Amino acid sequence: MTPVRLFFTLGCALAGLAVGLGAFGAHGLRNVLSAEDLATFEVGVRYQMYHALALVAVAWASTRWESSAIVVAGWMFVAGIVLFSGSLYLLVITGPRWLGAITPLGGVAFLIGWALLAWTAFRG
Repeated sequence: MTPVRLFFTLGCALAGLAVGLGAFGAHGLRNVLSAEDLATFEVGVRYQMYHALALVAVAWASTRWESSAIVVAGWMFVAGIVLFSGSLYLLVITGPRWLGAITPLGGVAFLIGWALLAWTAFRG
């Protein structure tokens, strides 16, 4: 599968999942979680959506500029969603606070993804 199709497909799937998780948080978890945990869950959803859209941008950018950096950027966004958003979801639903130690690794993956996307465009 080409990077265009791969990252566009992943972006759309992860954006749709973010919508579903957002609805689940707003309706299914509203009376189950504390206000603080619900806010944490919503941060995970928001960052998942931002970076799902970033994957769509990666797909578009890969049609403009051939670069291995753009492919790595896409995978960094995927890793960031799994590590950042995923750890927040698990943290509030299952409770182990040590999961919060994983969250910054996802943030670093997001930063690397944005830097590589910018680098690809700059070198264009």
